[in-house]
Order: sequence, then C-alpha cells, then structure tokens
Amino acid sequence: MKHPVDVHVGQRVRQRRWMIGMTQQQLANKVGIKFQQIQKYETGANRVSASRLWDIADALDVPVAFFFEGIDEAVGEDAKVAGDMLMDKEALELVRAYYSMPETQRRRLFDLARVMGDVA
Repeated sequence: MKHPVDVHVGQRVRQRRWMIGMTQQQLANKVGIKFQQIQKYETGANRVSASRLWDIADALDVPVAFFFEGIDEAVGEDAKVAGDMLMDKEALELVRAYYSMPETQRRRLFDLARVMGDVA
C-alpha cells in the first residue's frame, strides 16, 4: 500500500521534472539510476531514500524541502482535487510555458487571467 507521503514526494518530483522540461531518462542519468526507478518514485510505488532525494533535488535544482511543500494538505481529504489538477499534463505544460516567458509578459498574462476569472 502506498503511503501518502511517498505519493506526495513522487508527485512533486514529477511536477518539477515536467516544469523544467526534463524526461525521466534525463533525470535518471543525472542521478545515476534507471528511468524505471524514477517512474516508481513518481507514482509512490517505491520510497525515495534521503540520499537519493538529495541527489534528485540537486538534479532538479530545488532544495530538498521543495518535495515536502504542501504535505499537510496532501495527506488530508482535499488532496485528491489539488493533486489531480497538478498531475494533468496540459496544466503542467501551461505552467511551464508561463514560466518560460519574461517576467513582464507573465505579469500581464496573470492580470488578464485574473480579470477573465472575475468575469466568469
């Protein structure tokens, strides 16, 4: 049975990997393991050891704490809604495209989205 913390950490690995446009194979190569192991980490099927998480954080250029952000909500009942949205490939591609824009364009797009959301 998958532990909710392992699932959350795996989701955060996947989200960050997608955000920076890295494949499972590329991450596996940087960490020195097979891509199948990355798949197992991302689904929460296998637990990530502390030293391996350190290596993954280094490869993804984030602090180790990144993988535990939002953990309190993730183990609660409302976790499925937020997790499902962030596991959607289209949503993550949209976020990746957003962060690839210069800051001024991001700000304008964000303001536009906020206005459109208020109208809807």
